[in-house]
Amino acid sequence: MRREKGFTLIELLVVIIILGLLAALVVPKITGRVDEAKVETTKVQLKAIKDALEQYKLDNGMYPTTQQGLKALVEKPTTPPIPPRWRQYLDKLPKDAWDNDYIYISPAPNKPYELKSAGPDRTEGTEDDISVWNN
Repeated sequence: MRREKGFTLIELLVVIIILGLLAALVVPKITGRVDEAKVETTKVQLKAIKDALEQYKLDNGMYPTTQQGLKALVEKPTTPPIPPRWRQYLDKLPKDAWDNDYIYISPAPNKPYELKSAGPDRTEGTEDDISVWNN
C-alpha cells in the first residue's frame, strides 16, 4: 500500500478551530490597546497645543479668537485682533488620532478657551470627547 503524505480534512478543521479560538481571545485585547493608545496620543497633542496657546498669550496678551482658530499658532492672523508680538508657535497643526481637526473656542464658558477632540466616535458633544481641561 502506498500512503500519501499530507493532512486529512479533520486535521485541517481542528487547526482552523484552534486558530479561531486563539484569535477570539487575542484580537479584542489588541484592539483595546490600540484605542487606548489613540486616546493617550490625543491627550499628549492637546497638552502641546495648550502649551503653545499659553505661550501665544504670554507674547500677545490674549488667546487667539475662535475666528482666528488654532491656525493662529502656525501663521500670523490677518483678522483682528492682530497679535503685536506674533511668532510661529507650532510647525503645523496636528490632527487627533482619528484624523479630525481639534475643536477650539475662545472665549469659552467658565474658561479662557475650550480645546478638545471629538474622540473615537468623531461626534462633538458626546461622552467620549477629550478635553484639554480633563487631562
